[in-house]
Amino acid sequence: MSDTLQTFLEKAELKAFDAEHKRKLLFNIGKYNATVVQGKKQYSDLEYVRKKAKNIKWKVMENLDKYLIEFETNFTANGGKVIWANDEKEAQQEILKIMQKKGARTAVKAKSMATEEIHLNEFLEHHGIESIETDLGEYIQQLDGEAPYHIVTPAMHKSKDDVAKLFHEKLGTRLDLTAEELTLVARVNLRQKYVTADVGFSGANFILPDIGGIAITENEGNGRLSTSFPKTHIVVVGIEKMITSVNELSLFWPLLSTYGTGQKVTVYNTIFTGPKKEIEVDGPEEMYVILLDNGRSTLLAEEKQREALYCIRCGSCLNACPVYKNIGGHAYGTTYSGPIGSIISPHFKGMEEFKHLSNASSLCGNCTEVCPINIELHSLLLYNRHEAVEKGYSTFAERMSWRIWRRSMMSRKRMEKPSPGIKNMVLNMLFKNSWGKRREMFKIAPKSFHKMWMEKHPPTD
Repeated sequence: MSDTLQTFLEKAELKAFDAEHKRKLLFNIGKYNATVVQGKKQYSDLEYVRKKAKNIKWKVMENLDKYLIEFETNFTANGGKVIWANDEKEAQQEILKIMQKKGARTAVKAKSMATEEIHLNEFLEHHGIESIETDLGEYIQQLDGEAPYHIVTPAMHKSKDDVAKLFHEKLGTRLDLTAEELTLVARVNLRQKYVTADVGFSGANFILPDIGGIAITENEGNGRLSTSFPKTHIVVVGIEKMITSVNELSLFWPLLSTYGTGQKVTVYNTIFTGPKKEIEVDGPEEMYVILLDNGRSTLLAEEKQREALYCIRCGSCLNACPVYKNIGGHAYGTTYSGPIGSIISPHFKGMEEFKHLSNASSLCGNCTEVCPINIELHSLLLYNRHEAVEKGYSTFAERMSWRIWRRSMMSRKRMEKPSPGIKNMVLNMLFKNSWGKRREMFKIAPKSFHKMWMEKHPPTD
C-alpha cells in the first residue's frame, strides 16, 4: 500500500467518524444549497445555458494550442509578459527570478488555487519572502497553517467560534467577537499589507485570448487591492482556464456565480489586459502571466478524460458528493478535492500514486447532475479506474480476486458448488477488515434463489 493511500485512508476514517466536523460541514453546505436554488431562478432555460457553455469549452480544448498563442500575442502587445511553465518547479523558479530582480521581500496574494497547486507560499517563505493571503477564508487557513479545505470556500469546515479562537491565539483578539468584528480585524491587518507589498499575486477564472486579458471574479475586493497597489502583478493560471472570447463572459460569469455561491453575479468582476497605461493613474507597472501546465497536457492527451478540463472550479460537485461530505477536503491530500479532484489529480500528480482517489466515489452521479458544464464526472471516474488497471497499477491480489470472481459468476455450477458455510468463511476472510470493521458481516443464505426456484419449478422433460 502506497504512503498516499495509507494517509488518505487514515484521514478519511478520522473525519468520517468526527460528528462535530460533519455537523459544521453539513451546516455550511446546507446554506450553499439553499442559495443555489435561488440563484438558478435567474435562468429561463438553464439546460440550454449549460449545453452552450460545454460546447464552448469543447471548442477551446480541441484548439487550445491556437488560443494560447493568440493570448500570448495579444497580451504581449498590451505590454504584458507571458511565461510558460511546464511544471511546479519551473513556475516557482520563474517567480523567484522576478522577485529577486525586483528585490521583493513582501507579497500579497488574492485567492488562487493555481498558486496553491505550486505551493507558492511555502516556496517564498523558504526564500525569505513574506506572502500574505488576502482572501478572508485563505487568510484564516494561512493563520491556522492549513491548506484550503474547499475550492471556493477555503475555511468551510470552521465555525465562527473556531475562527474566534484562532484569532485569539494568533492575533490576541477577544474570544467573544462577532463574525463582523472578526472580519474587521482581518481587514485592518491586511490594509497596510496592500500598500507596502512589492508584488501582488492572483490567479484567473478565465483567460481571454481575443483581447489578451484575464478575468477575475470575487466577492471581497481583495483581488483588486492585491493587483492594484503593488508595482508588479503576477498571475498564475492553468492553461485550461481559456474561453474563446471576452464576449463569452456574459455566459460564464453568471454561471460560475450561480453554481459557486448562488449569486446572480459576484460583487467584483475585473478584466486585466496588462500593466497600467500612461493615461491610467493606478495599477501595476509590470504584469506577468504564468501559463501553468503541470500535468494538464497529460490530461488533454486523454480522449475521454480531457473533458475534466472543461471545469470552471465552481465547487458544486464537492458540495453534492456524499464522499466529500463525509471525509472533507483535507483527506484527499491534493490541491483539488471532491469528484473533480479525484479525476484530475491522478493525471496532474501521477496515476500510480493517486489512482485511489478515483475509487473514492459512490458513482451516484450527483456530481454530474450539479455540474454547470455538464461534465460526465461519474463516467470519468470510471475511465480513470480503467486506465489504472490497463497500465498495470492494480495489485496481484486485486487482479486474482476479480479473475476468480469473474470465472465463478460466468458459471452456474461453479457458483453453486461451494456450500454456504464455505462462502461465508471466504467472505469473512476477504472483508472482515473493510466492510466488517464497522458493519455486521453479510451472510450467504442456506439456499440460493436458483435452488429455491428449481424446487418450486422443477424442470420437466
